[in-house]
Amino acid sequence: MSQVSLTFPDGSVRTYDAGTTGREVAESISKSLAKKSVAIAIDGTVRDLSDPVVDGQIEIVTRTDPRALELIRHDAAHVMAEAVQELWPGTQVTIGPVIENGFYYDFAKAEPFTPDDLPKIEKRMKEIIQRNKPFTKEVWPRNKAREVFAAKSEAYKVELVDAIPEDQDLKIYYQGDWFDLCRGPHMASTGQIGTAFKLMKVAGAYWRGDSNNVMLTRIYGTAFAEQEQLDNYLHILAEAEKRDHRKLGREMDLFHFQEEGPGVVFWHGKGWRMFQTLTSYMRRRLAGTYEEVNAPQVLDASLWETSGHWGWYQENMFAVKSAYAFTHPKDEGADNRVFALKPMNCPGHVQIFKHGLKSYRELPIRLAEFGLVHRYEASGALHGLMRVRGFTQDDAHVFCTDEQMAAECLRINDLILSVYEDFGFEEVVVKLSTRPEKRVGTDDLWDRAESVMTDVLKTIEEQSGGRIKTGILPGEGAFYGPKFEYTLKDAIGREWQCGTTQVDFNLPERFGAFYIDANSEKQQPVMIHRAICGSMERFLGILIENFAGHMPLWFAPTQVVVATITSDADDYGREVAEQLRDAGLQVETDFRNEKINYKVREHSVTKVPVIIVCGKKEAEENSVNIRRLGSQAQTSMTLEEAIRSLSEEATPPDLRRRAALRKRPA
Repeated sequence: MSQVSLTFPDGSVRTYDAGTTGREVAESISKSLAKKSVAIAIDGTVRDLSDPVVDGQIEIVTRTDPRALELIRHDAAHVMAEAVQELWPGTQVTIGPVIENGFYYDFAKAEPFTPDDLPKIEKRMKEIIQRNKPFTKEVWPRNKAREVFAAKSEAYKVELVDAIPEDQDLKIYYQGDWFDLCRGPHMASTGQIGTAFKLMKVAGAYWRGDSNNVMLTRIYGTAFAEQEQLDNYLHILAEAEKRDHRKLGREMDLFHFQEEGPGVVFWHGKGWRMFQTLTSYMRRRLAGTYEEVNAPQVLDASLWETSGHWGWYQENMFAVKSAYAFTHPKDEGADNRVFALKPMNCPGHVQIFKHGLKSYRELPIRLAEFGLVHRYEASGALHGLMRVRGFTQDDAHVFCTDEQMAAECLRINDLILSVYEDFGFEEVVVKLSTRPEKRVGTDDLWDRAESVMTDVLKTIEEQSGGRIKTGILPGEGAFYGPKFEYTLKDAIGREWQCGTTQVDFNLPERFGAFYIDANSEKQQPVMIHRAICGSMERFLGILIENFAGHMPLWFAPTQVVVATITSDADDYGREVAEQLRDAGLQVETDFRNEKINYKVREHSVTKVPVIIVCGKKEAEENSVNIRRLGSQAQTSMTLEEAIRSLSEEATPPDLRRRAALRKRPA
């Protein structure tokens, strides 16, 4: 009998008879391991425990292995489908994949499911899991599969069978008597799923995602290895719902959206103040290092053809013509050209760099722009400030020599991390995305850029003392060069990819950009794209959710409300407000004939950080009572002390650092 050679994680090699299953290999190591195992992995590919092993590196996958999570969710989807068909015979099951954070299954049912049905399905799922039926696999001939599913009136399954390529096996997985068409793999039995699962919601979904097809009902669920993990996930979801920037935006009167402007923001006064505070902060951080420029929003399509965006990115761009072009369609003159709203700032910055001869002595040249860009997003993908069609990029482009590239990437990194720290984001991950399959530029250029950026990545981690985590994303680079991606973690543990640093071989070459080197020869510059916030609108949305609307005093749109207890104190309240404004604070007043507790509650809803309460006693003593958002405590102090303390707290962190440096002894 032929033998199979297996290499284990510890480096040991064992041979087994051909046909030995993964379960038998686990049992040969220990009975306890076999009991805990749910699958095997051969050369990194997860397979059923019942599969015969083949030559390669083997790992026994237990339920606590991170790779088992996808199996748990996959199996839970199958159990959900069985539960549905037990409860509502005649319901057709269609497709049920694992997705990020869970799974779903689409069903064809005469009456769509409602949220009230979910507890019934969950209860039946627990009963099926309790039965602990084994998952078993069969490979069927195509004709048998068609006949069996047709006999069960499973028309969608018949269509799926027909769509499977002829050279692929038709796998059928049983769990007891119930079965489904599935690629696999699965765990050993339904009991291994556990009970840490929850059905989340129902939604409509077109068959195969095509709006011309019938509407099905989709049930979403999630599952974890342990109940604690599920509880934590549900807590994060609940927190995220409370922190939803769209909800807080309404409560704080920051912005709104409406159908006449889908995907673009209607900023209200307070929201626009926040936007301008962010912009002013970023401008100060760039001062002396970058030159701020502004490139046109509307440019002829020919420029975008040269840049490559018309070919690579056209479906995400807005093309425009003048009204004259629509009323005179036969006029082929200059006024009937096709233009595009810029989706990004980079081609405009290359034009600015090219304007006038550049010497190597001038490099690096750093151009920054808070550029309004427009990108088409499907209406279903729009999501408040997080996904819009018109947004402002805090974009910059560095034109430098090859020798300057590493130093510039490190300089950019220091700036990005410093900005995030000012907003309280200390858990940051930096990952290097390497060359994709489809790309421009020679392998030598890619080798050089990736080598430099790999060294920079190591330096980033070393300089942070391990505080900044790093990693590699193979094949995830832009088509024009490798890039760093900066991902930050918010207050409830969610990750947001914001900043990028991208090396570009493409645009300088396409536009013929050059500088004159020390030998009076033309040389193509390295172009580095840099964004810190990315989309300013999205970054504001992240900040609102991270702070749950409780913005730091320096960033709050209204920093202080001066509220009086009685009308006798109104004049004093006006004096307090005026002195606070003179000190540079954003102040509103509330002298309405309402009880002070009512006023405090109302301004707490709008997330005002500080409420200064003035009554007759405070007016006589030239003092104030300070109430902080989220606290019942009151602090009494003189008006002078309050102004000094609040002014210091309302100073942006970069200005505070600058003031501290000025105070240092020479």
